Amino acid sequence: MEIAAVTAAILFGLVAVFQVLLAFGFPLGEAAMGGSHRVLPANLRAASALNALLLIFMAGIVLQHAFQFSDLLRFLPTTILMWVIIIFMGINTLMNLISRSKKERLIMTPVSGLLFILCLWVV
Repeated sequence: MEIAAVTAAILFGLVAVFQVLLAFGFPLGEAAMGGSHRVLPANLRAASALNALLLIFMAGIVLQHAFQFSDLLRFLPTTILMWVIIIFMGINTLMNLISRSKKERLIMTPVSGLLFILCLWVV
């Protein structure tokens, strides 16, 4: 479980970095959000910034659930939050799988699918 949690947290962090790059206007949009924009417009850049924060939160929840590393976060219902993350990642994997963007299907589907499996393992 510990290896799965650390691996999931690292993957969430890497996807968060990808979202930050999108938010700053890097031309990586063909692999995200349907792939219709090489460089995301302002509203999707803002969404990418929020996505990055959400992904970091998810990484923290996974680590807290597996290791109880912070007394300050003990109040969080991590089991419930883990199931929310699992459902979200399952839906995300399906949406990536049916994306019109070939890059999104080839890159993000395996990443989100792996995160789905890792989070299932952790819970």
